[in-house]
Amino acid sequence: MDLDQFAALRTPEGSAALAAATEVAGGDPLVAAAALRSRGVPAGLAAAALTQAELRRRAVGKFGPEAAAMFLTRAGLEQATRRPVADRRAARLAAAGVRTLADLGCGLGADALAAARAGIRVYGVEADPVTAATAAANAGAAGLADLFTVTVGDATTFDVTGVDAAFCDPARRRAGTGRRIFDPNAYSPPWDFVTGLAARVPHPVVKVAPGIDHALIPAGAEAEWVSVDGDLVEATLWCGRLAGVPRRATVLRPGPAGGHPAAEAHELTGAGDAEAAVGPVRRYLYDPDGAVVRAHLVAELADVLGATLADPSIAYLYADTPVATPFGRCLEVTDVLPFSLKRLRALLRERRVGRVEILKRGSALEPERLRRDLRLAGEAPASLVLTRVAGAPTVLVCRPLADGVAAG
Repeated sequence: MDLDQFAALRTPEGSAALAAATEVAGGDPLVAAAALRSRGVPAGLAAAALTQAELRRRAVGKFGPEAAAMFLTRAGLEQATRRPVADRRAARLAAAGVRTLADLGCGLGADALAAARAGIRVYGVEADPVTAATAAANAGAAGLADLFTVTVGDATTFDVTGVDAAFCDPARRRAGTGRRIFDPNAYSPPWDFVTGLAARVPHPVVKVAPGIDHALIPAGAEAEWVSVDGDLVEATLWCGRLAGVPRRATVLRPGPAGGHPAAEAHELTGAGDAEAAVGPVRRYLYDPDGAVVRAHLVAELADVLGATLADPSIAYLYADTPVATPFGRCLEVTDVLPFSLKRLRALLRERRVGRVEILKRGSALEPERLRRDLRLAGEAPASLVLTRVAGAPTVLVCRPLADGVAAG
């Protein structure tokens, strides 16, 4: 989408085309395009409207009902923060006394809109004119244009001396190709600029990929990993006056899809350098949430659960009794086998297992290939955990506990 196409979507004719596109989108794109043309919508406007309708449909999972009125780009939607995560981050900024915020590379405006909803005055900067236009339109649609304004420009040249805080979510894919960037100094803005914000503003906040190398975390910063309903989605670096504990794993459990009640949040904190005790496989296995694993807080979770590792390099925990926790999934171990396809196949056949989920850590086996090789027949379900125990390839046959026991 270019600026002319975006401007066309903002006209009365464009609004009508968007409404029509919403009715026909979601199926065969050729049929949908033909349906719009049959209503007299020009081909170019029809294509732009159908693209927006499809992006809005995908965006519901991130933004809820508000997605229906938003303007989106493919790249912007991919990088945009989920509403519950952005709202929680904005609440923390507001609680710290932040009243003005520079969003350096604001994208579609997801984080800026959350901050504005929290009463913070936001100055957005976006290098791409189309993306900047969508962010401004989204602020208007949300009724927040008086609290969130956007300028087109280079985030690295924006004067931050007059704001309380700066937020930056550097682009980690190359424009035009979508290819992932692995060199932090090739981010936009580059990593040295991003980390340098700590010396320029009292409350700097940086959103990063959850797979960030711990060596890149600035000294003195708090690193928080966030998962939503078990899906690890991002990490945040809280710097300057915002820094608290060294490491934090946050698990969010939002309400039903399509609405945005306050997310239920659970936090596990620590320095991230503790070591869990190692022992044998026990009756219950815990698969820690990805936020806990990435934050290097598995040992802290082990302490909470009274659990141990069976291999010092594998993040599965084992305990004698089940403990309700939001920080991991619990399974009951029924069998422990040194890995042997023949023995495993015979056991599952004896149990009449026909459906398996396959979890793995520390195993080179390909789950789908193993599933084919097992030649399952039967109706009973089972969970297979491919792992190592004291360095040896091992398979654990398990059954998940009821949700109320495992998730708390």
